[in-house]
Amino acid sequence: MLVLALDTTTRAGSLALARDDQLLEAWSGDPNHTHASRLPGDILDMLQRHGLGLADVDLYGVAAGPGSFTGLRIGIATIQGLAFAHGRKVVGVSALEALAWSAREPAGSTSLVAAWMDARRGEVFASLGTPEEHTALAGPEVASPGDVLGRWETLVGNRPVVWMGDGALAYRSLIEQNARERAWTVLPEVPLLAGAIAAITRRRAAEGRATPPHGVRPLYVRRPDAELARDRRRAATAASDANPREDGR
Repeated sequence: MLVLALDTTTRAGSLALARDDQLLEAWSGDPNHTHASRLPGDILDMLQRHGLGLADVDLYGVAAGPGSFTGLRIGIATIQGLAFAHGRKVVGVSALEALAWSAREPAGSTSLVAAWMDARRGEVFASLGTPEEHTALAGPEVASPGDVLGRWETLVGNRPVVWMGDGALAYRSLIEQNARERAWTVLPEVPLLAGAIAAITRRRAAEGRATPPHGVRPLYVRRPDAELARDRRRAATAASDANPREDGR
């Protein structure tokens, strides 16, 4: 089975091509160019390097989020269009789960995996779970790193934790301060997520969990800026109506 996986949760994103359980190629895009300008060209270029075309792809995997709203929409729409055109199924995969999957070997069977993505604004997208299938104990959520650590304290207890992702690297000092005597390890590299997405996609398909293209749903976690701005305007209008100026102006 030939699986093509796409991640557009970050500016660079990544692509992967796998045949059965063999990863043929994993490749990162150019962050200086938008996903809209690179897709589907990057996909076609990767397939061409292996002497393949879109008709050869049996199954598609795509990062469903969290991440950039625009990037997610473009990535999901691209994969949906290609899958629909060739009658293929799709698996949507959480980027946090893909991070946790990449940490399975260093985590082993006893450690928890904390996947942290930098959500900007002093926040992280976060989830906590077991390495295998990343069975979630907490998240996905978006909050300040300190708030996340506070909510996870009881869940973690004294268990060892492996931290993965650009959010973990950005707030490494805070994580290490909170570790105290516990075996908490921040992995030094952030993997290309498309390779993990391809592996998870193949497993989910074998379990009968692939869907038609329209079945993929984005995992935003954070509400879009447009919605937040609209709510702020409504709140300001409501406050103004409730407290009119005495002079009527």
